[in-house]
Amino acid sequence: MESQDLPECPVCLQPYDGECTIPRVLACGHTVCESCLLNLPKKLPGAIRCPACTVLVKYPPEGPTTLPKNIDLLRLIPGGSENPRKPVYKSKNVSNLPFLPRSWSDEFYSNWKSYLLRDDTVERDQVSLLPVGSFSSGGEDGSLFKAGYLVRVMDCLREMKEEERGELGLVLRAFTKQNCRICRVLGLWGDLGDGVLYLASEKQKRGNFLDKNLGCFEKEGVFNFALMGMEMCEAVISLHKEGLIAGCLSFSCFQLDDFGHIYLDLIEVLLTGRGIQDVVANVGFSGKKIGDGEIRMLFKDLLKRDVFVCPEVLLKLLEKEGTGVECCSLKYPIRYSSDAWLLSCILLRIVNGDVFSDEWVEYMCHIIVKGSENSEIDCSSVYTSSMEKVSSLLGTKFGAECVSLQQILCKCLDVDPESRSLVVDVWKCIRELVIRPQFDKMVKLDGASYDENGGRCMVVGKLCLLSRERTETQEKDELQGKEANGATDMVNGLTEGRIKWKDLQGHLDCVTGLAVGGGYLFSSSFDKSVKVWSLQDYSHVHTFRGHEHKVMAVVCVDEEQPLCISGDSGGGIFLWSINIPFGQEPLKKWYEEKDWRYSGIHALAVSENGYLYTGSGDKLIKEWSLRDGTLSGTMTGHKSVVSAIAVNNGVLYSGSWDGTVRLWSLSDHSLLTVLGEDMPRAVSTVLSLAADQHTLIATYENGSVKIWRHDVLRKSMQIHNGAIFTVSLDGKWLFTGSWDRTIKAQELAGDDVEVDVRHIGSIPCDSVITALSYSEGKLFVGFGDRTVKVCSIPFCSFS
Repeated sequence: MESQDLPECPVCLQPYDGECTIPRVLACGHTVCESCLLNLPKKLPGAIRCPACTVLVKYPPEGPTTLPKNIDLLRLIPGGSENPRKPVYKSKNVSNLPFLPRSWSDEFYSNWKSYLLRDDTVERDQVSLLPVGSFSSGGEDGSLFKAGYLVRVMDCLREMKEEERGELGLVLRAFTKQNCRICRVLGLWGDLGDGVLYLASEKQKRGNFLDKNLGCFEKEGVFNFALMGMEMCEAVISLHKEGLIAGCLSFSCFQLDDFGHIYLDLIEVLLTGRGIQDVVANVGFSGKKIGDGEIRMLFKDLLKRDVFVCPEVLLKLLEKEGTGVECCSLKYPIRYSSDAWLLSCILLRIVNGDVFSDEWVEYMCHIIVKGSENSEIDCSSVYTSSMEKVSSLLGTKFGAECVSLQQILCKCLDVDPESRSLVVDVWKCIRELVIRPQFDKMVKLDGASYDENGGRCMVVGKLCLLSRERTETQEKDELQGKEANGATDMVNGLTEGRIKWKDLQGHLDCVTGLAVGGGYLFSSSFDKSVKVWSLQDYSHVHTFRGHEHKVMAVVCVDEEQPLCISGDSGGGIFLWSINIPFGQEPLKKWYEEKDWRYSGIHALAVSENGYLYTGSGDKLIKEWSLRDGTLSGTMTGHKSVVSAIAVNNGVLYSGSWDGTVRLWSLSDHSLLTVLGEDMPRAVSTVLSLAADQHTLIATYENGSVKIWRHDVLRKSMQIHNGAIFTVSLDGKWLFTGSWDRTIKAQELAGDDVEVDVRHIGSIPCDSVITALSYSEGKLFVGFGDRTVKVCSIPFCSFS
């Protein structure tokens, strides 16, 4: 035999030789070399996962040397190898039919999740808030389903236009980290009270200060003015470094912190932009041309609010509204120097007060109404005249030493953006008032690229238009009585509360279990019966009777000979054929050994290899052959009632009132490990279990849920206000039903290291939820008030 044909270890791929690479046999039947077994990760005490089949198997505390050698394999090395056979465990088929209305992909969620703030983390008076969207009430007005906070926020983001999300993402990516002189953006926050999604940022405690200092600077105050002006310039430069142009500024945009430093509040910039758009919209209407009177009224209105906007931005806004200006043909592009105009206006108004305001209105009116590319001489003369007045005012305040500042501020007010100074130049000029150039060798301001093709103006962007567009859309919808249809209707069905309920009535006592198989729904009850319902029209088909005690659990075997299996509190186990016509007597029935001290069967589970497992009041798990009903094995170790069991991937999971979950090997019934031994019993009774692939869910009497993935506890959370009696897990969808009369829906995401549990929503009910089963896009619910309900929504598919 060639070397490459020799049997080899599935981990290190080294051929077995009996000396260096010793083959050791695991309980599942696979062989792994001794050295690899020593190095395999041991996440659970006393158990490892076979690297060949991933089945959880028992691992001796003494190490791999106590495991049997694969002697047969070693004998066959010269003439060939034969892999030992192992039982094949079928993985659970995950339903492809959806139940929950998640209309956004995992990639979409991962792009936004780091920017989402929890609903309880924001205090309105401590932050600045900008409304960017709205979401549905999610059942607050009496509808059945109450969508979770995450779902409402993500749906709101999904419904935004691509350009809106693009601008929002740009702001979040740039300013959620700390930037020089800019209030840090905290993220997105949804107010469940008013149904509005906000962009939130830090608010400086000292707030706005500029309006309190108008005209207060004299010659001796030039140093203070210079420090303030420098920091305002630094804030705007930080904005430019991220490729953004403000386009408008107001006094309220600048905030003062505890140390007297100035910060630019982006939320106030955007709110100012929205205010300007409202003023522009009120001046004229689409198709109309406005003249000197309307322009003058517009600027006076803006000045009342201490809001400044440059000519090219104003004309762009008017153009967006479809409003023209008489005799005006100016068409200058918006550039980074547009913000230099704004800073110059603010600084001059701070120094000169209302005197500058009057001069500014006259200047703006002239260049907007009368300015054109063919009347450069007229505009130039008006500019020269106005700037002489501005320089005179500034000179009166600060004297001759500020001539360079007068010149650069006036240059920033040139009608042509290309002729203006940049904000960096303004900063350098102001700095010279504080530190003479010959002594200023340490600082070099760079980083702002000023690529005029890449700048995005905030005031003419989608974030400023968002508020008005939403309002107009809502008003239009109300007038037209908009009705959603098709896929949109299906996507929004659950979050808008449009759940379809189908009541199945007939039981005379509390429903205890639900199972789906063979085209039928089976429900068990304290009334000692199991009812059969058609999955086509949910009509009652048959009732299995014969139990003398309360039926505690029901399971279904959907094989060639489909079976319904029920167990009762007296220890009775009944196997029912579900072939038409239904029989009145069970195919088989047998009983556990009767003991008056214990409460009979509490839980049932079946394996793929034809065995039934029961969890009972006598603290035991028993394995029964479905072929003849004989007891083939018993698993002991729990200290109280075995209340829940589940089978998955060759492992039996058992939960007990003693607060622990035990893992057993199906091949030899050996105990693999114990979970939850360190939890206080008084608050940790296990009530239900669910297992799917490598995920295990356990629910508890105190309303908590614990999630293990790949044998490691990844998440523990309190989600209900009472005992969680039932759980259903289907792939990534997790449903829980509780004493608090609420069904909670969660989505499980993440990886092997981190489990991300996303709360989708909740369904308030009229009674305690005692049983859940999810199948083919339907959620079946059993209640303590004797009813069974089928829950569905009008929805087709999502990723």
